[in-house]
Amino acid sequence: MVTRSSGRVRAALAVLVVASMAALTGCGGSTDEAKDTAPGTREVATARGTVSVPADPKRIVVLNGALAGYLYDLDAPVAAADPRLLGVATPKGEFPQVWAADAKEQGTQVVPTGEDINLEFVAAQRPDLIIGGGQGFPAQQTLNAYDQLSAIAPTALMPATTTDWQDQLRYLADLVGRADKVDGLLANYRTKLAEVKSALEIPAGNTTLLQSAKGDKPVVFVPTAALPKLMAEVGFTLDTQVKAKAGNPQMPEAADYFSMSPELLNTVVDAPVTFVVTINGGRSLEQLRTDPLYAKLPSFTANKVYELPAISSRPDYRSVMSTLELLKDRFR
Repeated sequence: MVTRSSGRVRAALAVLVVASMAALTGCGGSTDEAKDTAPGTREVATARGTVSVPADPKRIVVLNGALAGYLYDLDAPVAAADPRLLGVATPKGEFPQVWAADAKEQGTQVVPTGEDINLEFVAAQRPDLIIGGGQGFPAQQTLNAYDQLSAIAPTALMPATTTDWQDQLRYLADLVGRADKVDGLLANYRTKLAEVKSALEIPAGNTTLLQSAKGDKPVVFVPTAALPKLMAEVGFTLDTQVKAKAGNPQMPEAADYFSMSPELLNTVVDAPVTFVVTINGGRSLEQLRTDPLYAKLPSFTANKVYELPAISSRPDYRSVMSTLELLKDRFR
């Protein structure tokens, strides 16, 4: 497996070298001249230590779809992006609807997805910056392939512990040299949050957030994940003991939820309020109501269980704003 990956990287780098030489020859320049006119760099902290990145990147490849929306909001140039968003069904070769128009406008290419990152495709984009990390399976893929990606271009991985969308926005804005755009976006959010909070009637008691996914094991968002933190900002009281009640199960480095045995469901999800996020292939709230294990939960028996769309599961700036609007409509 290691030998195959190494071969693929060498091939990818060969493509880059040939393309770079051709470009220089066509311009009548030289490698020394290219070095002289190369843009400046900055040092940034990442999940794999300090990395030197372009001060003003021109061709960004983002390998976690949950991070791509931020880059469009920051007017950063995205050469290629992973199209996967947790739970969102997107036709093969297309981008999720939430930022598909931006991708089309910029001419962003769709990163092929699979069990491993397509290193040849990434290299063929001639990126000057690769962005990955964050949460979820795409994030784990970038963690696993970090050395190979770094051989192609400077690679910055957002730490898995950076789960708050505002922190993610600031991190990416600094990374791509767009920090000046952050204040305006956050001001819009604060205005929207104040508007929504003043209009909501929050159900009393603790709140737990479930993810309805494929498989039989119940899945619970940890309280530090992005969506629970957003709910807390709105005014819901989180059940912060869900993981402890589940016996503190092991979680992958880039995970923001845990799964558990169905027998533990009644012990862990005993809060009077529950939100269910149905992702692609999972059961809807109405389907869960027919399952005896769920039907006897306190929130289900009291009819204080609510559904949120998959796009809310790992909210960025755009989905935060749409989730706030949804909450305002549902709880006023």
